[in-house]
This record gives sequence, structure tokens and C-alpha cells, in this order.
Amino acid sequence: MKFISEEQSAALVSHEMAFDAAREALCAVVEDAVLFPAVLAHGTSPANRFSIKSASTGTFAGLKVGSFWPGNPDIGLPRHNSVILLFDQAIGRVEWVIEAGKVNAYRTAAADAVAVDTLARKDASTLAIFGAGNQALFECLALARIRPITKVLAVARDQAKGDAFIAELRNAGLNAEQSAAQEACEQADIVVTATPARAPLFSADWIRPGTHVASMGSDAAGKQELPPELFASAALFCDHPAQAVVMGDLQHFTGDRTRIVALGDVLLGRAEGRTSADQITVFDSSGIALQDLTIARKLISAFEGTTKP
Repeated sequence: MKFISEEQSAALVSHEMAFDAAREALCAVVEDAVLFPAVLAHGTSPANRFSIKSASTGTFAGLKVGSFWPGNPDIGLPRHNSVILLFDQAIGRVEWVIEAGKVNAYRTAAADAVAVDTLARKDASTLAIFGAGNQALFECLALARIRPITKVLAVARDQAKGDAFIAELRNAGLNAEQSAAQEACEQADIVVTATPARAPLFSADWIRPGTHVASMGSDAAGKQELPPELFASAALFCDHPAQAVVMGDLQHFTGDRTRIVALGDVLLGRAEGRTSADQITVFDSSGIALQDLTIARKLISAFEGTTKP
């Protein structure tokens, strides 16, 4: 068994690597890959949660265990942790164990970036971000590589956390300010939600024609960030339709589910993406194991490249 530590994987990962891995994963899920049902569980305290997501393709298979321990910041540790396991297909033993806490943030944001690259207007320049946590920062940085973002409007429940988040964005070279939810939505070309919310964060009528909206935080039954009224007038896309309607934001969509398009089908030219400048597009990212497995393979390649004599 081979091992890549958290420190090593964090040093190897990049937004470019994550983008390429996410695009590969989103295509694979509509081709030869098999996704298995996610397992959602909790620790001895129900507040401490973890999930197991697994997948296989014709050439590799494995799983990701992701955990969320909300009290960790009180002892100086991150809330989120992640471990990826890749199996040796010849003998069934675990071949690689990769600690991937920071990698997970890159991987999640990369799916958003691929969706923006595919669906958002080319001139989209104002980003509204709901949430002021670690993931929200990675979302902004990933999207700033893809579109000419000139303004970030951050919607945060906690003023102090919002101020700290704005400082991080400005340190990264982004023009950012805190905003009320309605004001942010009404100005935005791209709206991203990266929260653990269980109720809509804004009203559908605040979204302008031509806006691209992404739900990045809904990854379990009961979670919800987007108003269901938005779905009626928008083109609907996701990472994996069968999973999105169970644990993504689209679990709250009660309309014709044949309207939901896998982003991989758009990437492969099998389905249309944005069809007009005024169309509203929605991307629901509940997170698929293939994202973890594809970025794991890229990390392994980079790791082996650094350890060769």
C-alpha cells in the first residue's frame, strides 16, 4: 500500500489539475463509469457527519470518505477532512491511500469552474457568493480563472466572518465587498451557493435573465440552497441526475425530471448547454466519487514524478 499525506497532496494540487480532473470525471459519468449509492452517516455525536462515495470505470475503482466535524475550529483543526482509496484491480487490495482535505476543496470548486466554463456567458464578470467559509474562497478563486471576474459580492450571515472572507479575497487580488442577498443577486452574472443551508437563500425573482446559478452545498437529503421556483424558468444541469434528485438541490424539483441534463453530455456534444444570452442556467453539484478518483490519479502521477531518482 502506498500513501500520500495531507501535506504532500496539498503541495501537489492546483486549480489547473483539479479542473482537468473534474472535466474528465463529468465526462466519464455519462460514459463507462458506475456510481454506487452514497452512504451518509454520523459519528458518536450526530452533529459529526461523514459520507462514503464510490465509483468504478473500466480501468480504476475506489472510494472517498469525507467527514465534517463542525467543532474542529475550536481546537485549531479544519471542519472538513477527506481520504481517497484506490484499489489494485488485479488483487482487490487498497493500492493507494491519499489524505485529501485541501484537495477536496479544489475538487469541489473545479466542478463549478467546469460548469461556468460550459454554461455561463463569456462576458460574466460579477460573482455573487453565498457563504464565507473555506469552500467559498476556493469557489471564487477557481471561477476567477475561468471568467473575467471584476467584482465579488459576498453574502455572509456573520459580519465578522464576512469581513475576514473579504480580506482573503482582496489578498488574492479580487475586488470584493459584502452585500445583502437581494442586492447581490440583482447585480450578479454568476450566483454560487456554498453553504449547509436547508432552506432557499434567495428569491427566484431576484435572478436576472442570463445569470448562471450553481448550488455547491446541497449534498444530502434535506439540504436546500436554491428556490424551487427558479427551476421552472431555467435550463437545468447537474453532475449526475440520478444522484442530484436524491441528495442535490434538484431533490426539490417537482417538475419534469427529463429536463435535467448531465453536464458531461454537454461537454461531449450530446446535449445543448446555454442556448441564448438571456437564458438562466442552473448547475446542481452534489459531488460524485469520480471527481475524487480522477484527481487522485493525477496526484499519484505528480507524486511519482517528484519521488523518482
